[in-house]
Amino acid sequence: MKKSKEYVIEKNDNSKVEDILEKYNVQKDFTTLEEWKKARLVKLFFYKEVIPHLPSEEKFNLDIQIRKAGVSSTANISEGYGRYNYQEGIQFYRISRGSIYELKDHLISCYDLDFISKEVFEKGISLLEDTKVTLNGYIKFVNTQKKSYDFRPYLFPYTPIPYTSFNLILKNIFEI
Repeated sequence: MKKSKEYVIEKNDNSKVEDILEKYNVQKDFTTLEEWKKARLVKLFFYKEVIPHLPSEEKFNLDIQIRKAGVSSTANISEGYGRYNYQEGIQFYRISRGSIYELKDHLISCYDLDFISKEVFEKGISLLEDTKVTLNGYIKFVNTQKKSYDFRPYLFPYTPIPYTSFNLILKNIFEI
């Protein structure tokens, strides 16, 4: 497992925030995730092509629900990514997936109530399905990563754990 660099700022350090941010690796940011990019497209689609067609009486109903679910879909991916913990990340990605499903229901409602055209509906369904498939794949990937890095240290002498080099070291240290 690759160890990240640690940056220590001393009290006497007169460097500016910009200098520190130059060391930030943009290539390892949530905005590089394909899932986030697709969820962002879904959000923008709803904001630009669905919400403007809603009647004024839906301003405090469907409009707000669509806005919240759209923002939630990207925000939960970014928050999950920022947790640096597999299980917490997976939980946030699942919440994002729930928001994608919620948007699908809102899109169906808009179509059923004749707020949007069939073309807008089909474009939205296509975007939603593509995002859902990509997000499901990412959840599966993160879950696989989690399982490959999971290990249980010897807390109990009779816990069956396959012997890895780490386990053998623990066994020798604690004479278990």
